[in-house]
Amino acid sequence: MRIGLFATCLGDTLFPEAVKSTAVLLARLGHDVVFPPGQTCCGQMHVNTGYQREPVPLVRNFAEQFGDASIDAVVMPSGSCVGTVRHQHDLVARRYGDAALRSGVAAVKGKTYELSELLVDVLGVTDVGAYFPHRVTYHPTCHSLRMLRVGEKPLKLLRAVDSIDLVELPEADACCGFGGTFALKNADTSTAMLQDKMRNIATIGADVCTAGDSSCLMHIGGGLSRIGSGTRTLHLAQILAATRTAPYAPTEALR
Repeated sequence: MRIGLFATCLGDTLFPEAVKSTAVLLARLGHDVVFPPGQTCCGQMHVNTGYQREPVPLVRNFAEQFGDASIDAVVMPSGSCVGTVRHQHDLVARRYGDAALRSGVAAVKGKTYELSELLVDVLGVTDVGAYFPHRVTYHPTCHSLRMLRVGEKPLKLLRAVDSIDLVELPEADACCGFGGTFALKNADTSTAMLQDKMRNIATIGADVCTAGDSSCLMHIGGGLSRIGSGTRTLHLAQILAATRTAPYAPTEALR
C-alpha cells in the first residue's frame, strides 16, 4: 500500500521521533511511505479557536497534497488532527469553500486514518513485531476516544508487543486537561485535571505513559517532569517501531 504521512505541527516542531517511528513501522510492514513536502498545518487550532474562514488555504493545501489517487491512505500520529480532517475540513469547505475544495475534502477525508486505525482496521494487523520490555500504561486521548472512537485498537497493538508489561491506567478515559488553548484560557482547571491524571499514573508505577497524541503527552510529560516522576511519556508509534534488533534507545535509561 502507498501511504501518505502527515507530520502534524507538533510532530514537525517538537516530536519528530513520533513521525519518524510511524514511517519506520509502516516501511517495516512492507508499505511505501511517502511524505508530500508541501504539507503544512491541518488548521485545527484555527477552527477550535473560532476562526473558521482563516484555515481555508490550509484545508485546500491538505486536499491537494494528499488527494493524489496514487496515495491509498493517509496516516497521522495524531487523533486530533485526524478528527480535524474528517469533521472540521468538511465544515470549513461547506461554509467558506468552492466546489473544488468541497470535492477535494470529500476525496481525502475518507482515506485518512489515525495510526492504530490504519494498522488494525485497514492493514489487518495487531502484532507488528515490536519489542518493548518495560512497564507501560496507555492514556486514551479525548479526540481518539470520543471523536474517532478508536476503542481498543491501541490496546490490541500494545498487548501484542513482545515483553511489554502493560498495566491499566485508573480512570483512563478522564481528560488530561490539555485541550489546546483550553490549557491557557482555563489554566487552573487544566492543572487540576492534569494533577488527577498524574496521580493515577503514579499509583501503578509505570515506566512509560503512552498515547496517540503528542499534544496530550506534552501536557502530561511536562507535569511529570516538574514533579520529578520516574515515568516518561512516549508516543505509541515509538513503542510499536521498537524491535529486538532496533530497540528503543532513550537518552536516559528507563527503569
